[in-house]
Amino acid sequence: MTITIYGIKSCSTMKKACTKLDELGVDYTFHDYKKHGIDKASVQRWVNELRIDKVLNKRGTTWRKLSDDQKAAADANIDQAIDLLIEHTSMIKRPIIEGRYQDQPVLLCGYDQAALDNTFG
Repeated sequence: MTITIYGIKSCSTMKKACTKLDELGVDYTFHDYKKHGIDKASVQRWVNELRIDKVLNKRGTTWRKLSDDQKAAADANIDQAIDLLIEHTSMIKRPIIEGRYQDQPVLLCGYDQAALDNTFG
């Protein structure tokens, strides 16, 4: 089992996700991309598998604080959106849970209790 949960330690959604994984007995490592950043290959993989509209959180304050030009560029070009996600990691929807569990690939985005139960229960 090699599960990594990506997010920001102070986020309440992250705390719920970690608590749920603990309840389900899932061993995981936590990657705080506020402290450690995130590499472009990981964000690209998430966007390729989940789509940009799932990974990019447009409801948060960081997105709202971007200039109209930055928002337009991100909407028009996925590579520019990915670059913005790397620069402003708080715009990545949380949590991202990735790895292998019971020899099956796992990639989940956002807190979804049913998906966690189905994947790890």
